[in-house]
Amino acid sequence: MRNAPLGFFDSGVGGLTVVRAARTLLPHEDIVYLGDTARVPYGSKSPETIRRFAAEDVQFLLTQGVKAIVVACNTATAHALPMLRETFRVPILGVIEPGVDALLSDGQVDRIGIIATRGTIRSHAYQHALAQRRTGLIIHAKSAPLLAPMIEEDWLDHPATEAALKTYLDPMVDKGLDALLLACTHYPLLIPTLKKFLPADIRLVDSATTCAEHLKQELTRLDLLNPATSPGSLSIHLSDLSEEFEALARRFLDEDPGRIQRAVL
Repeated sequence: MRNAPLGFFDSGVGGLTVVRAARTLLPHEDIVYLGDTARVPYGSKSPETIRRFAAEDVQFLLTQGVKAIVVACNTATAHALPMLRETFRVPILGVIEPGVDALLSDGQVDRIGIIATRGTIRSHAYQHALAQRRTGLIIHAKSAPLLAPMIEEDWLDHPATEAALKTYLDPMVDKGLDALLLACTHYPLLIPTLKKFLPADIRLVDSATTCAEHLKQELTRLDLLNPATSPGSLSIHLSDLSEEFEALARRFLDEDPGRIQRAVL
């Protein structure tokens, strides 16, 4: 099983930021990525539909012979992770717990801001996980539905994107923040823009980097690290193929994704 690939899935291509971080930390691992681009976004779907889609995503990855699966989607993690772990025997990791653990590793963090999709914020998954781990936290959670489309338009440095960020974040910053949790896998691409106007003492935590770090720890604990010394392969499958999604895959991954295959779910 150590030589088997790792599986990742998301509703679209945003989860490739998690893959990108994982390929940096785990360069010898083979990776299979599934983007359910035919049914994106998950954030606007009902919890029942999200759970059904997530189960189908896992079933596809299992046909690829993966040894562990990462739910590289905050909305799917929030609504489907417990069900997936009960249903399937393969190790399954999400993006919420690693982000929360990384955030609270700093004992001085008391005032926390969270930005995410509507589905993730409505689930209260982050707020609940934070409150369970530490009492007395002041949590400001805000859905930011404009950000993901702007990122996909490559408007990372666009004045409209900065204006949207300031609109979402200024009320939080005015109340005082110790840390800001970027609870969408699109959002790591916004870090350079965020650093331009956020106070320097606000710690930024993103769910992509923290998830990749947690994945490495879990693979080590389970003795599932690939012993190979050669670079790992990457296989990308999308449930709907288009030139738009192929271009997005290159941008989110920051490397040539190779031939992208169509997945039938």
